[in-house]
Amino acid sequence: MLRTIRNPFGYEPIIQKKDLKGTGRKKKERANDWRSTLYRIWKLVDEQRGYLIAVLALVFVSSILALLGPILIGKIIDAHIIPMHFNGLGAKIGLLIAIYCGLSSAMYFQNYWMVGIAQQTVFRLRTGLFAHLQKLPVPFFDKRQHGELMSRLTNDIENVSQTLNSSFIQVFSSILTLTGTLAVMFYLSPLLTVLTMIIVPVMFTAMRWITRRTGLLFREQQRAVGELNGMIEETISGQRIVKAFSQEARVLEEFAQKSDRLRRTGFWAQTYSGFIPKVMNMLNNASFAIVAGVGGILALKGEGIVTVGTIVIFSEFARQFTRPLNDLANQFNTVLSAIAGAERVFKIMDEPEEKDEAKEHQGAILQGGVEFRNVSFGYAVETDGYTVDNVSFHVKAGETAAFVGATGAGKTTVMQLLARFYEADKGTILIDGIPIGELPRQTLRSQIAFVLQDPFLFEATVRENIRYGKLDATDEEVVEAAKKANAHHFISQLENGYDTVLTADGGEISQGQKQLLSIARALVADPVLLLLDEATSSIDTVTELEIQEALDRLMEGRTSFVIAHRLNTVRKADQVYVMEQGKLIESGTQEELIEQQGVYYNMLKESKV
Repeated sequence: MLRTIRNPFGYEPIIQKKDLKGTGRKKKERANDWRSTLYRIWKLVDEQRGYLIAVLALVFVSSILALLGPILIGKIIDAHIIPMHFNGLGAKIGLLIAIYCGLSSAMYFQNYWMVGIAQQTVFRLRTGLFAHLQKLPVPFFDKRQHGELMSRLTNDIENVSQTLNSSFIQVFSSILTLTGTLAVMFYLSPLLTVLTMIIVPVMFTAMRWITRRTGLLFREQQRAVGELNGMIEETISGQRIVKAFSQEARVLEEFAQKSDRLRRTGFWAQTYSGFIPKVMNMLNNASFAIVAGVGGILALKGEGIVTVGTIVIFSEFARQFTRPLNDLANQFNTVLSAIAGAERVFKIMDEPEEKDEAKEHQGAILQGGVEFRNVSFGYAVETDGYTVDNVSFHVKAGETAAFVGATGAGKTTVMQLLARFYEADKGTILIDGIPIGELPRQTLRSQIAFVLQDPFLFEATVRENIRYGKLDATDEEVVEAAKKANAHHFISQLENGYDTVLTADGGEISQGQKQLLSIARALVADPVLLLLDEATSSIDTVTELEIQEALDRLMEGRTSFVIAHRLNTVRKADQVYVMEQGKLIESGTQEELIEQQGVYYNMLKESKV
């Protein structure tokens, strides 16, 4: 029977002893993951090799100077203080001051350079992760919370940054100090050295007991932070919906649950890691007591085995021996937390990029003829079947094709497939007779423009939002596009005109005005293929007329795919396609479909009721 680890504060148990034994996840696999992660971090750090060598050299120098100080103090006591002989004492004190000044200088410059190395490394890691996110396919983002991804870009990478800033030097310095201290201690007194080493098995036993728990807990803590950030980002983005449906209480309850999980994982992670300095201090004091007691007895015997100066040196070195162990123990927890964060970052960076192996038609200028041949696609075919099922149609270049049908019929999916956001499971999609898989995505998407039901605006000026469709567009082209989109009038009335800064959700302007800006953005892009997904569904009737006029200008001479619930917006379409449960059930001109008196005819009658 499994026994849970309990605590005195009544929090729910976080992990079980079964987990600690590695039955849920094998210990060997976890260690391999850590080694791989540390190796990848090291490869990033190693790119700063010149500065890194300088830092390591300074760490070596500072470790030597830290050893020389206590030795010189012991020599001064034996040679000058006890025999009351002061000739040459001033020179040795001056040397002692020089040693500690050199130690301080070496530590300052090693920290200064290491901060630069850490920041450059983390900059490269953050930039690499963000660049990789731009290359990932759309389905990747569909399956993950945006806030959780943001947590990896911020919290997890900052964790790595803090560890590189502090722990790298500390670990290397501690190892050098430990090695040097042990060598000098054996040279001065093997007996006292052996007595000092008695604490080592106890220390490793305690460390093993603690670190078996902290590894799991720090990973769980990072996961809890990501989930909480995702929930916060989602709630803030949908704040209007939360308030509109009076769901504040439910949101607070969900936040409290996720926050409480983070609190509990944080409690256990910090509680177990907090044992380390306490245990190390206790062992440090025990070591000091052993050295002082045994060394004092040997010095009192006066047989020259141990001198008072040697006891002073050993007392300092006993602390200097346990201090690196203490530092290593403390840094171990920091490193564990950083590894947990780095693993999450590298896991994203290991996600396969959007494949784009097509080279033959690089930079091709498309005419806009589109054909679907028996195309089928499903987001989760095994459970939900095909969202688009055996669909075939042909739209000539310059024609307007309207897709109508109930929500979930597969209309938007057709556009997603056309833009290669998803790849068809079956069948072939062709543009100008070229299979879409042979067209590089950049070539294809540079000639497509979207106008969506909920236009997205960036936190930038009106001019920059329009220019996003064509980054090298001149100011004149931006204004001309705005005029054609019927947006110039309201832009001119804004406080700073085209230089007015909009927030990310465009809260300063109406929904209709945001839509006009998105049409202007599409106009300045001058696309071959135009995809309109419910572009007027959330607009009032008066604004719809204004937008429809702008859309008519935008669609002129372009192959256009229009999705609309309001059937009056598709009357000018050359072909109308009716979809139902992923299948194309009717197609033809509006007149032909009315004559058939089928599904479209009934939809049209219902819309007039």
